[in-house]
Amino acid sequence: MDVKTAIVLAAGEGNRLRPLTRNRPKPMLPAATKPILEHVFDQLVDAGLSEIVVVVGYRCNRVQSYFGSTYRNVPLTYVTQEKQLGTGHALLAAESAVDGGCLVINGDQIVDSRIIRETIAGHENDSAATLGLLQRPNIEEYGGVIVDNGRVTSIVENPRDDRDYFLNAGVYVLEPAVFDAVRTAEPSTGEHHLVDDLSTLIDSEEIVRGVVSEGLWVDATYPWDLLDVSFELFDAGVVDGSRPPDSRHGTTVHESAVIREPVVVDQDCVVGPGSVVGPYVCLGENATVGSNAVVEESVIDADTRIEANATALECVTGVGVTIGAGSIIGGGPGDVRVEDRIFEDESLGALLADRASDRGGVTYVPGSIVGPDVDVHPGTTVRGTLTEGTEVRS
Repeated sequence: MDVKTAIVLAAGEGNRLRPLTRNRPKPMLPAATKPILEHVFDQLVDAGLSEIVVVVGYRCNRVQSYFGSTYRNVPLTYVTQEKQLGTGHALLAAESAVDGGCLVINGDQIVDSRIIRETIAGHENDSAATLGLLQRPNIEEYGGVIVDNGRVTSIVENPRDDRDYFLNAGVYVLEPAVFDAVRTAEPSTGEHHLVDDLSTLIDSEEIVRGVVSEGLWVDATYPWDLLDVSFELFDAGVVDGSRPPDSRHGTTVHESAVIREPVVVDQDCVVGPGSVVGPYVCLGENATVGSNAVVEESVIDADTRIEANATALECVTGVGVTIGAGSIIGGGPGDVRVEDRIFEDESLGALLADRASDRGGVTYVPGSIVGPDVDVHPGTTVRGTLTEGTEVRS
């Protein structure tokens, strides 16, 4: 089947990645030094898709202002899901923008072009839908798919039994009949979920196929996953971590600084004397690493300052963060609270959301989560979760 149009589902917030998603949707969070969604677009273009329909919703202006009307000469059409009522509901929002069969993909997971191409190639004329699948040992946080002789027999979200599941990669080739199935299905808990609607098709004996691929698939569900996503992009060669920082783009690295690969440094960055950056570090646009600072295994977003003699290990920052002089983020493992759950021994030194700042000499207990616009005074020890706008005195 010759599929040329992709629908990208990019309307959700990403609740479990708060507070980083306070000001932007999950697809706009950084993977290395560019948004997750930009990686998604790259893989679609590399796979030969020539039209992209983007379903936006939460903080939609952040997506539209960043990408505009085209990406790599491929036109972008935006449709708005006014209320985030599930992936099936998002799909219906895009129905008027497509004609015939199409590819549907999640905008908050990075799926390489191999999976996309193989899913399209595996779609047959008698199929209502074809799912891209992966062999993974642990799929409890995702969707599991049972396949019998190439045909999907069951789709289970967050499976807990011991059947042999494939992981649902969130890549679908859909015929127009799927839109009708979504439209007529009863919503579950007030939301239309695409996997539920596909399950309904399977139950009615429509043919839904599965194609197993070995391509790259990475997802950030929780804050510490943003580290793993970027590191996997290094290891897979999607991001070149061996390229020296480019002075032609305004970046300055002092001759006494040490860069330990893999590292990716965006434009207009400053790396000061005696500092050590890497391995596995991503410095976003206009980031500054002060003299004798140490940054390892961290994703540092745009306009962030890591001041002199500070240490940042296994650190994730939002935009415009300041880690003050002599402050120490010593790395994990740590216990991290996400909504009402505690995750033990995760590899996260600290997460600092947009415009959080400390005034120097601050120590972060592993697993600390610092909300937007938090102001931490000198000499403080930060632990647990600090909510937006908090002022913390020692």
